[in-house]
Amino acid sequence: MNRRFEKRLLFVWLALSAITLAQLALGSLGERDSPTPNAGVTSSAIVIALIKVRVIIREFMEVRHAPVLLCRLTDLWVVLTGVSLLGFYFVGRFA
Repeated sequence: MNRRFEKRLLFVWLALSAITLAQLALGSLGERDSPTPNAGVTSSAIVIALIKVRVIIREFMEVRHAPVLLCRLTDLWVVLTGVSLLGFYFVGRFA
């Protein structure tokens, strides 16, 4: 591995770690006494997790250098997963 590649992976890993810490802080915003579902916090956690998944797919699974079709298919998978998760959450919340 060359130095540039190692530095890039280190930067991506540090960014993912920072996002994880932000997600943990976001999760602690709820009430301590009686935790109730909060649509904003839940939606934010799902979106942050999907961003992390996309970064991991691109950087650590080396899809960044793959053919365009594979890049688009992985992006489509992330979007469909996000729409499904958020859709199920909101349908279950308001049903």
